[in-house]
Amino acid sequence: MRAPLLALITTYAVTVLGLVLMPGVNAQGEPERLSFFHAFYIITYTATTTGFGELPHPFSDAQRAWVTFSMYLSIVAWLYAIGALIALVRDPTFQRVFVESRFAAAVRRIREPFYIVCGYGDTGTVVVEALVNGIFSAVVIDRDETRINELALKDLARPVPALAADASLPDTLLLAGLEHPRCAGVIALYADDHTNLKIAISAKLLNPQLQVICRAASHDTQANMESFNTDAVINPFDSFADRLAMALHSPDSHLLYEWLTASPGEPLARRINPPRGTWVLCGYGRFGKALARHMEYEGVSMVIIEATPERVDAPEGTVRGRGTEAVTLREAHIERAVGIVAGTDDDANNLSMIVTARMLKPGLFMVARQNQRENEALFEAAGLDLVMQRSRAIARRILSLVSTPLLIHFLRHLRHESNDWAAQLIGRLQPLINDEAPEVWTVDVTPGGASALHAALSEGQSVSCGQLLSDPRDRDERLRALILLIRRGENELLLPAADAQIEAGDRLLFAGRRGAARTLDLTLFNVHALRYVLSGASGPNGALWRWLRGEA
Repeated sequence: MRAPLLALITTYAVTVLGLVLMPGVNAQGEPERLSFFHAFYIITYTATTTGFGELPHPFSDAQRAWVTFSMYLSIVAWLYAIGALIALVRDPTFQRVFVESRFAAAVRRIREPFYIVCGYGDTGTVVVEALVNGIFSAVVIDRDETRINELALKDLARPVPALAADASLPDTLLLAGLEHPRCAGVIALYADDHTNLKIAISAKLLNPQLQVICRAASHDTQANMESFNTDAVINPFDSFADRLAMALHSPDSHLLYEWLTASPGEPLARRINPPRGTWVLCGYGRFGKALARHMEYEGVSMVIIEATPERVDAPEGTVRGRGTEAVTLREAHIERAVGIVAGTDDDANNLSMIVTARMLKPGLFMVARQNQRENEALFEAAGLDLVMQRSRAIARRILSLVSTPLLIHFLRHLRHESNDWAAQLIGRLQPLINDEAPEVWTVDVTPGGASALHAALSEGQSVSCGQLLSDPRDRDERLRALILLIRRGENELLLPAADAQIEAGDRLLFAGRRGAARTLDLTLFNVHALRYVLSGASGPNGALWRWLRGEA
């Protein structure tokens, strides 16, 4: 805009000076020249074609000639300047700078903890919605401008700044608030492992204190990310294969896992009991290989169907084909199988395999991979025993890491417990939550996380787990919740007994009915509610009142 501005300034300077120099006459017929102020005033309304007449006196012929020249010259200058301004506004570089400035300003205005979500596909959509519906905010970066526009149209609980950009560039992460004091971490969810790797490296180098969670589909990338202390690397194929293996040897542990990682209020997942015997696996890509490895570890034999066995290094005995044809399934001896896994990257083919297999042998245990979130209705209608929806699997794990990191510790313990142990815990938990997935939350016994409880413990008062789970509205009633885990320093106590004592600095993991956390907050933060829970006493407890009651 420098040239148009110079053109306007020059035009006004020349026309104003010329009009001052042009000879004129006043009302008495005496020679008189215009002042600079009057000349500028006249040129201003002349240049804008407003036209207020000849002021302060009728012009001389010389002045009229100069005003006529000035009018055409200034109109040309303004057309040039306006055209340049329009071209600037339409310039992609200018638009990019403007959008980035607005984005950076929106990020600076965030006042609550937030995560930078890189990649707004199916998984990113689920993660962002869950974050903003909870206690966090989110900042979104995605290469696809269409996805960013879709996000702008959504009615979310909090405004979500979003930018169409390459998140693997350090400058983009910095613009998104990587060094913002409220930034809690970075979540990399691109389908490209290399991009996620670059994001993880940039985040750890630029702000090592942040939590970095990445998605990875290959074991090489996963090992690379873990080598520089990425906080969590999620392989959706391994995660699902591990869950299916868990269901094979411990179906109640699998059910408990599903309940605790579901969103609060969702219908409770039903118990599944995958049969042992020969399974048919259609597709030997990354998902198929992960399943085959875990199933082999469980002692389950598999017949593999693969369209291009030589390209994926399929084992000997693999049946060549897609698995959508009856002849291919018969060649894989579907009539002897107890289960089938449709595990390709094509949803239509996976559904076709399921339908064909069901026709050939009703009663098979059926597992299918769902690649696109928009096909959810089709997979629900297919009546499958288990669906691997990659976006949901990743989102659940991420939300557990972000909102209740202590749950990950409990789930690790769960893997080492027996199926009977899990069944007993389900028996204790189910009456508390009815038919809805439980709310899972963490309480830090600190001045900020449980002020009344921490103060009581610091004064030497003893508080047991059973007392803490008393209803602060009626201490004879129990809160509809359980304490799953107490973490004390590096030690962890699983399912503490009712008489187990709580200490200042403990971290407690709870699971219970929705709303139980809000009720528990009365005990944690209100000294009167805590005193009532512990002793049954209610009412004022100041020094004067204690003296009047004879307690002081």
